[in-house]
Amino acid sequence: MFESAELGHKVKKSVYEKEVPALREALLDVQLELAEVGAFQMIILIGGLDGAGRGATVNLINEWMDPRHIQTHGMGEPSDEELDRPMMWRFWRALPPKGKIGVFLGSWYTWPIINRVKGRTKTADLERSLERAKRLEKMLVDEGALIIKFWLHLSKEKQRKRFKELEKNPLTRWRVSKRDWKHFKQYDKFRKVHEVVIRHTSTAESPWLIVEGEDDRYRSLTVGNTILKAIHDRLERVNSPMPKSLAPPLILPIDNLHILKTLDMTQSLDKKDYKAKLEKYQARLNELTRDPKFKYISVIAVFEGNDAAGKGGSIRRITGALDARYYQVIPIAAPTDEEQAHPYLWRFWRHLPRKGRVTIFDRSWYGRVLVERAEGFCAEADWMRAYSEINDFEAQMVRHNLLVVKFWLTITKDEQLRRFKDREKTAFKRYKITEEDWRNREKWELYEQAVCDMVDRTSTQLAPWILVEANNKHFARIKVLKTLCDQIELKLKEVYESGIDYLDKPRK
Repeated sequence: MFESAELGHKVKKSVYEKEVPALREALLDVQLELAEVGAFQMIILIGGLDGAGRGATVNLINEWMDPRHIQTHGMGEPSDEELDRPMMWRFWRALPPKGKIGVFLGSWYTWPIINRVKGRTKTADLERSLERAKRLEKMLVDEGALIIKFWLHLSKEKQRKRFKELEKNPLTRWRVSKRDWKHFKQYDKFRKVHEVVIRHTSTAESPWLIVEGEDDRYRSLTVGNTILKAIHDRLERVNSPMPKSLAPPLILPIDNLHILKTLDMTQSLDKKDYKAKLEKYQARLNELTRDPKFKYISVIAVFEGNDAAGKGGSIRRITGALDARYYQVIPIAAPTDEEQAHPYLWRFWRHLPRKGRVTIFDRSWYGRVLVERAEGFCAEADWMRAYSEINDFEAQMVRHNLLVVKFWLTITKDEQLRRFKDREKTAFKRYKITEEDWRNREKWELYEQAVCDMVDRTSTQLAPWILVEANNKHFARIKVLKTLCDQIELKLKEVYESGIDYLDKPRK
């Protein structure tokens, strides 16, 4: 796989000096057009061997292009804050917005590779990490991102020679560390793992480009010309609308299931029982979040439901039982300009809580398969692929000890009408009813079908939907509180059964 990158390609100094000025000018031109058009972002991954010029390549990109439109990230060892979240979180939040270029020195491949070489993980663990990486890249490409992955390579002998040359020069000696020589001793292991990574993750959407790293001038021209061509070709596609004959085919909807119609909407709870149970479950929730082992988990409660179904009331009964220092409520409205410039899930990624915290989403990432689908705010292909992207996102959270509890609060069409009219009549409730609410009501059947498909496709074993019959507010609030307590209790039991010795080990 790496043989072609060990051929000893070299570029004469005269050729290099002749080509660089025109290349730099062209790069600045396409970068400016990228910033002005703002139709997509570019993500550049710089991977490869120590001594192959990864740092120099990152510096070169910033030197040859306008650094004001480049976000450079040197992703070293994760911090404690990052260890509290899923592995991908540190990369999710660092993604550039549309019109910008993000350069990653160290990426979502770095630590899976190092952990496998050092024997901390097994081949199956590496393969799972690579599958997560591929799914992330596919999602980014589907969202419009342009991804280029450079792998800078050196043969074993050339790497040894590079280290020796750098060490001889007092001005460059600092570039070679004990870690570099330690990795050199494991060169064959690294190469074997590198081949697995490149073979599994060089996809049509985001292929790896293996670049020989021995000659600085050859490497620089190769990287620069590749970036230039990639941006230029994508801009041409953006500026040339796709002919209808080449447009992707429509994906046929949906599952035609009506799970909401199977619910018993007559369930209720009288005021006396409600008060007693409210006190009971709020006290229980408070105790659970003060448990000594709660610091090892995070809780994410997702609230979706019909307009006027009582999401806000249920949320207030939860927060009333929690220490205000350790929870946050995230109300989700229409995306801002900043959020629209990033991949769809970015606005939710950045709100994931640290360990020992509770985050409540008042509406959530399900807007894509609900509002955006019903209102036609995104293409059918976009909301259809969102099901798998959401399932993957939630699976990553659960694997990292985040408890995800999802509530759908449902009311009947007649009950919604009664609540709408009640809000209009009551002065302190009028702010809760808008023209948009009435307009959405006209699409009741469309939204109902979207909800049924959502539940069917995203109610997984790791993160199932809890359907809450909410015609009676008292019944709904108690069901929400009891379910949340039950789920946290089960999660804490799982933590205790994992073993205190395991949990209290210092993280690497």
